[in-house]
Amino acid sequence: MDRTERFYRIDMLLKEKSVVSLACFMEEMEVSRSTIRRDIEYLRDRLNAPIVWDRSRSGYRYGGQPEGMPRYSLPGLWFNESELHALLSMESLLANLQPGLLGPHLIPLKKRIRKLLASGGHSAEEIADKVRVLQFAARPVPEKHFPLIMTALLNRHQLHIHHFNRGADQTLVRTISPQRLIYYRDNWYLDAWCHLRDDLRCFSLDAISQVKALDLAARDVSEAQLNREFTTAYGIFAGCRTTDAVLRFSPECARWVAREEWHPEQQGTVDENGSYILCLPFANDTELLMDIMRYGPEVEVLKPESLREKVKERLELSLKKYQKK
Repeated sequence: MDRTERFYRIDMLLKEKSVVSLACFMEEMEVSRSTIRRDIEYLRDRLNAPIVWDRSRSGYRYGGQPEGMPRYSLPGLWFNESELHALLSMESLLANLQPGLLGPHLIPLKKRIRKLLASGGHSAEEIADKVRVLQFAARPVPEKHFPLIMTALLNRHQLHIHHFNRGADQTLVRTISPQRLIYYRDNWYLDAWCHLRDDLRCFSLDAISQVKALDLAARDVSEAQLNREFTTAYGIFAGCRTTDAVLRFSPECARWVAREEWHPEQQGTVDENGSYILCLPFANDTELLMDIMRYGPEVEVLKPESLREKVKERLELSLKKYQKK
């Protein structure tokens, strides 16, 4: 933790706890007693922070700003990775939002986000120019469909949809009970109970060509069942019947993959040759296959044999496209 970050941490603790002991500062920031004292002295003397020692409560607290003293302010604020990504993502989404009923209500939110971005002494325009959040392979959802789906989801009504199955290359008419919306890899999905299949299914919203709300109560599925079906295994194509995939990445590729999270329950080790062995659960291999193929010759499927054969078949088919006739 660098010095500027410690200053913000000291400020946050004083605002949260009112009175903070020296031991608490040391534990929170994992620094020595002398370092904390130097930091507090700097905040008092150089930045005019009204930090006082409360003898009766054995800790530091904020006192009143002395009259005639310059106003206390911290040095330029910098966001951590997740905060900056969230702010820029929200700013981008709101900027691209089509005019609608929410427009007037979102203007204060837009202004607040831009003010937060500029709170470190740099304008929102400068930050947006220097830091970009790019979407990859996003598939737009028809604008008129989303409000119908969202309303039915919250009001617990069934939906009548025309859904295009890309794998089978056909459109099926289904009645579904929506359970929850998922935003995953820049695309929207709907977890729902399919009354045609009498089972849970995941639908990509961009593949829905027609949607109609029905005056029928939706079937409710418990959160525990949804989690078992959709979040125990790999990606959006997860399912409750899982298998472990074991992948071996080359030593060169390991430098990148070892820092990637493919699944919350993955396990990774480095073998004696420097290769990275990744083990993770999956149910439907559709998405896992796509991710494996991204690494080409840098990855080998060790288990299960069925997944290994599928990757082999795809590589052979790819090779045929490049062989001379």
